[in-house]
Amino acid sequence: MKITRIAAYQVDLPLHEGRYSWSGGKSVDVFDSTVVVVETDTGIMGCGECCPLGPAYLPAYAAGVRAGLKELAPSLLGLDPTRIDVLNRVMDAVMKGHPYVKSPVDIACWDILGQTAGLPVCELLGGRDGDDVVLYRAISQTSPGEMAASVRSYRKDGYRRFQLKVGGDPDTDIARIHEVALQLQPGDKLVADANTGWVLHEALRVVRAVRDVDVYIEQPCLTYEECRAVRERTDLPMVLDEVIDGLSPLMQAASDRAMEVVNLKISKLGGLTKARQVRDFCTSLGIAMTIEDTWGGDITTAAIAHLAHSTASDLRFSSTDFNSYVTRSIAIGAPQRHNGRMTATASPGLGVTPRWDELGSPVLDVH
Repeated sequence: MKITRIAAYQVDLPLHEGRYSWSGGKSVDVFDSTVVVVETDTGIMGCGECCPLGPAYLPAYAAGVRAGLKELAPSLLGLDPTRIDVLNRVMDAVMKGHPYVKSPVDIACWDILGQTAGLPVCELLGGRDGDDVVLYRAISQTSPGEMAASVRSYRKDGYRRFQLKVGGDPDTDIARIHEVALQLQPGDKLVADANTGWVLHEALRVVRAVRDVDVYIEQPCLTYEECRAVRERTDLPMVLDEVIDGLSPLMQAASDRAMEVVNLKISKLGGLTKARQVRDFCTSLGIAMTIEDTWGGDITTAAIAHLAHSTASDLRFSSTDFNSYVTRSIAIGAPQRHNGRMTATASPGLGVTPRWDELGSPVLDVH
């Protein structure tokens, strides 16, 4: 089997809530996503998706996905997409860094591999574990009262995991955490996600002020060293996210006992292949994981579901269903939320078919 064509499509994904806001006053109204379709000489095609959370979150931006693919794609024509490790070595040799550019290609090749084998991707990633995957809901940064109301509303949809967007003014964040905590019921889990937004002295003020709240603190500061300093001065459990972009920082954090949970974003790591490597390392050490991505629609949600559903259920802290946040569906067959949970498809590959009328004409076509 050989790759004969790589096409990329740009799609806008508006939000049901109208705006998504997080630390530092950053916000997004419409997500700019790139769908990649890899075609082969056998007629089997696979799809992947990459949707950075704007240009100011990670070293990634939407137009950069498509610019990077223009450089990368010609070198992949003629390769066997089912030899995924080989393909990843070629991508890393052709383009240093830029894992988010490679991610949708890697995901599309897993889709092809699953279709070729007649198996869902989750079976190829280690085997389906459990009946479904527990989801969290991100609570966009607004006033304490509005965020508490959002938690009450989303609980009606079955969510029991809530990721509170903080990382702003410490006094306001303390009020946000306390007010939302009053809404929690037995079995709920609350994460205060600062998205690197606090400087060290602010983070220390917050964790001291909420020390009696049952809350996880996620990525309080910009650097790993600052986050570790916060973890050393609180007994609240820590989640690391933005600073974990591969095996090396994960090994360091594990050695330092700097976190209890790690947030694995597929495109930040470079695709399902490298996300699986990091996932398996966490599994071997007993580190709990949130399995997700930076953002996306139906195709990203499908990839998340397959990686999450193949992760040991006792180490799955949570996951997410990005396609429920947006108003536009770009693929048929994607997982759908049911009572705060989702299930990876049993169909071969990712189990999704692009809605070609939604994708329109390709913005990049290499063949």
